[in-house]
Amino acid sequence: MNVLQQTPRPFSARVEALLARMTLEEKQAQLVGFWVDQGDEVVAPMSGEKKTSTRYEEATSDGIGHLTRVYGTRPVAPLERAKWLWAEQRRLQQETRLGIPALVHEECLTGLAAWQAATFPTPLAWGASFDPELVEEMGRAIGGTMRALGIHQGLAPVLDVIRDPRWGRVDECIAEDPLVVGVLGTAYVRGLQSEGVHATLKHFVGYSASQAGRNHAPVHIGLREIEDVLLPPFEMALREGGARSVMNSYTDIDGVPVAADPRYLDEILRERWGFDGVVVSDYFAVDFLRSMHRVAADASEAARLAITAGIDVELPSPDAYTTLAQQVRDGALPQHILDRAVGRVLTQKEELGLLDADFTVEPAVVDLDPPAHRAIARRLAEESVVLLSNDGILPLDPTSPRRIAVIGPNADSAEALMGCYSFVNHVLVHHQGTPPGIALPTVLESLRAEFPDAEISHAPGCEVESPDRGLLAAAVAQADTADIAIVVVGDRAGLFGRGTVGEGNDVESLELPGIQRVLVEAVVATGTPVILVALTGRPYVWDWALPSLDAGGGVITGLGAVNSAAPTAAATTAGGARPAAVLQAFFPGEEGGPAIAALLSGRVSPSGRLPVSLPRSAGAQPYSYLRPVLGGRTDVTSADSTPVRPFGFGLGYTTFSHEQLTVDASVAAGGSFRASVVVRNTGTTTGTDVVQLYAHDEVASVTRPLAQLIGFQRITLDAGAEEVVCFEVPSDRLSFTGVDGNRRVEPGRIQLWVGRSCDDEETTTTLEIVSPAAPLSPSQPG
Repeated sequence: MNVLQQTPRPFSARVEALLARMTLEEKQAQLVGFWVDQGDEVVAPMSGEKKTSTRYEEATSDGIGHLTRVYGTRPVAPLERAKWLWAEQRRLQQETRLGIPALVHEECLTGLAAWQAATFPTPLAWGASFDPELVEEMGRAIGGTMRALGIHQGLAPVLDVIRDPRWGRVDECIAEDPLVVGVLGTAYVRGLQSEGVHATLKHFVGYSASQAGRNHAPVHIGLREIEDVLLPPFEMALREGGARSVMNSYTDIDGVPVAADPRYLDEILRERWGFDGVVVSDYFAVDFLRSMHRVAADASEAARLAITAGIDVELPSPDAYTTLAQQVRDGALPQHILDRAVGRVLTQKEELGLLDADFTVEPAVVDLDPPAHRAIARRLAEESVVLLSNDGILPLDPTSPRRIAVIGPNADSAEALMGCYSFVNHVLVHHQGTPPGIALPTVLESLRAEFPDAEISHAPGCEVESPDRGLLAAAVAQADTADIAIVVVGDRAGLFGRGTVGEGNDVESLELPGIQRVLVEAVVATGTPVILVALTGRPYVWDWALPSLDAGGGVITGLGAVNSAAPTAAATTAGGARPAAVLQAFFPGEEGGPAIAALLSGRVSPSGRLPVSLPRSAGAQPYSYLRPVLGGRTDVTSADSTPVRPFGFGLGYTTFSHEQLTVDASVAAGGSFRASVVVRNTGTTTGTDVVQLYAHDEVASVTRPLAQLIGFQRITLDAGAEEVVCFEVPSDRLSFTGVDGNRRVEPGRIQLWVGRSCDDEETTTTLEIVSPAAPLSPSQPG
């Protein structure tokens, strides 16, 4: 469709009446935000250099579309700021001609990014939990807080599928698998929007596939990868979650910036999927068409490209879109393009109740971190920690007195528990001396509470990024005299060069930052048993710290292959001893410290599974488990990209067997099939398994992944108990983009299996798709 052609507008009579009354300047005002508190702090790309010169009073004289981060730009007392906001909304109602209130948006990826608000685990931890019900509960809690403060739109979730762990924004992503991203992202959307707050899907689309994992870098991928890997999570969150807003990707795909590409923002999003909500620009993305991508000569052209492609609102403040009214007058921009965007914004405000809102009654006291929120944060943190190895040292007996040396730069750091978009690491770092306003027990503090009878000492050993070895000797000395050493290493989240992971913090190496590996190896060399805890925002290279896996995905130890905590001889390699156990925690949030302590003591059993493969090296990237035969190790290349631990891997304190996988003999393309598997707890303690159903299309018209996750369920079983786990799987999950560019389900035989990871075919069967190749219509999700 030619986007310059006028098309019918599905707006209500009230919205149409407003449009008929509005001047061009009033329309233009509804398509921009205003960042009231914007300062010199870098909390968005180029935010320090791109402060608007427009005064707030001037910018709102004809009304305003959005107010940008009124709670989330600096530490403000929530109740005082809420009273200011209510007064400002009254002013807009009373002192502008049309009396339309502003829509207020905030960041909310790990909870509302505001002072004193709860901080939940980062999205990579959601992925590790494989628990959509809990993620939805978290989204509902976040939405309730936001609505109470007069916030209408949240800039989350991130639905970028991980393609390269070198990219700094991996901690904001959920997984490397589109089904996991789609299911958990949709759960978050449902939760948030159930409280009357619109979710914003980002970053649409391709952002995570940037060249060499570099932020904003070009994307060089084919149509099939976009259609089959990157787009499905967005489609699911729109069709099944009903998401009401979308944010564009900063990047360009094959030379065309997404912010100026109607193929994505109009043809796919609206025509194919039927989306009728609002598209907002990522911060400064419209200007970047001029200043970064250089496809626009000036602000007017940048604005014209963006609004014509389908970006309705320019965030965070008035910039290029301040030229729209004059462009309509000059004939450079068709008025129906302007009216189309304004109608969508007014429709959103109508849906949110803003056109009839009463701001005479100001909010009462609001607790932004109540016990119920902390309980959700604790449960999600506990479910997300992945046990990567264990020679039998875990769980520790909390009643047995012992000397424990707690070592590492992240052991006594609250900041190390939280991601890049947490308020503490995103904003509060610019306000030294201001307390976080919420309880943030560190791992060290939590271990002292969990093991009250132990003699616990502490030494940092090094800093996260520094090469300085001045602290190393003291840490090694403490470990040498201890019965057990718990070494806590990893990342420090931040933005644009501040920190080791986060927006703009891309890397060339996937080795631990600084001298942290040197610290771990020095402590291991003392002979004291070491438990390694990684608090990170991306997967790092752990081959030096982990024992090998057998062909079935079990850990090779002194007693052979196991998949849980059986006492064995210490794992060693030719290079020397390794840690006795390794736990991976992806920024587990405000309750991450107590969660880790509970897992170490055995009060909670580990149940997290890897949402992303653990890389062999930076040189093996980009890598995805969704690879065809030639995407991994073969006889025709000397390079080996096999991950150190595969997608879906995770140990516990018990073992599970998966047997008797059965499936319908055949399924028609476009139909669905049932699969069932017997899951048994074969260990001696209660535990939780993540049952993973994988598929492989044996012969297809295009290359297909050797493994593809098509279903998953969490199940808790007592020792010795068993249960039949059933899956109802739409055959559309086996669809792909064919040679002709159309999505289809092809006939043929499909291998199915359930196992402990994508590489573990513990119980197998086959399924026959019997119908002729069935193209999916535009109304069908893939």
